[in-house]
Amino acid sequence: MIRSVRRPGAALAAAALVLAGPAPARADSVRDKQWYLDTLNVAAAQRISKGADVVVAVLDTGVDAKHPDLKGAVLAGNNTTRPGAKGNADTEGHGTGMAGIIAARGRGTRGLVGIAPAAKILPIRPATDPEFAADGIRWAVRNGAQVINMSFGLPDSETLHSAIREAAEADVVLVSSVGNTGDKGNAPDYPGAYPEVIGVGAIGRDGKVAKFSQHGAQVDLVAPGVDIEQAGVAGSYRNGFGSSNSAAVVSGAAALIRAKYPDLKAQQVVDRLTGTADDKGDKGRDDFYGHGEIDLVKALTAPQPASSSPASPPAGAPAAAPPVQSSDTDEGGIPPLVFIAAGVLLLIIAGGAVTMAVRRSRT
Repeated sequence: MIRSVRRPGAALAAAALVLAGPAPARADSVRDKQWYLDTLNVAAAQRISKGADVVVAVLDTGVDAKHPDLKGAVLAGNNTTRPGAKGNADTEGHGTGMAGIIAARGRGTRGLVGIAPAAKILPIRPATDPEFAADGIRWAVRNGAQVINMSFGLPDSETLHSAIREAAEADVVLVSSVGNTGDKGNAPDYPGAYPEVIGVGAIGRDGKVAKFSQHGAQVDLVAPGVDIEQAGVAGSYRNGFGSSNSAAVVSGAAALIRAKYPDLKAQQVVDRLTGTADDKGDKGRDDFYGHGEIDLVKALTAPQPASSSPASPPAGAPAAAPPVQSSDTDEGGIPPLVFIAAGVLLLIIAGGAVTMAVRRSRT
């Protein structure tokens, strides 16, 4: 589960709460624990796209590139606090877990399989402070990231938001968890609450929003985030829950789309994800399910949805005024041009009357 420690100088990166700590597991039993593979119809989606060579930056705690399920998936990364150091080491396991959800290769029927098992992972650490996270985002953009996964929560920061805006302008799909304090106060976490970012909430096996998953204007989509099997350090596996996992699922989905439709702009990828989601909760977008649960197959096969830019309003923003309603046909009302013509005619008549009055006053 994501936990943000909010005290001066403290690390603010979100870490997944592990239900069963890192421990060796029989590789052939791991795949059976990935319950969401069936729920999301992942096999059918991967017959369409596997995210081939799409670069997904994982801004987190680093990634253990030696995990057998990530063999060949991990590029040389970066540690923004130590020049020359890479992000290919992970002592905590959170980043490795997210990388596995996104792009684990699997080994036949053994081990974990990611949503986009042919994508490339670009590991970057740390994400414990807005300055570090901003540096990591900019480094990811410079080094070819097409999707950036940010499974962490930080306070609002202009430094962080500026880097987010730059990445969006550079045509990068930005995905973040919305946070896990929905049952304890629900204050928005960033970058998930920025409008340039797809904010992802967590659902369980029953398809319902998890109690811990934060809600509000920042929620754009929901995806599985409860009882999720993850890759751990030193070749281990572990089980966790949190919207961190959900964001990783959506990042994998974005990689599938970017591989299938390489000419699409980032916003068009976002439109495919949100515009094809399975609507849940209140009809239309709502603050718990966002646009709905991600639908991988529809996102890959449906006609291109209309643009929904920006993906969501910033958290805490005042509600926009309702748009002026217009008719789809020319029936049931007087066309606006009639009113314009009538107004012009009245002005001409009035002008003529004034002219006549002036002339009479002078005679």
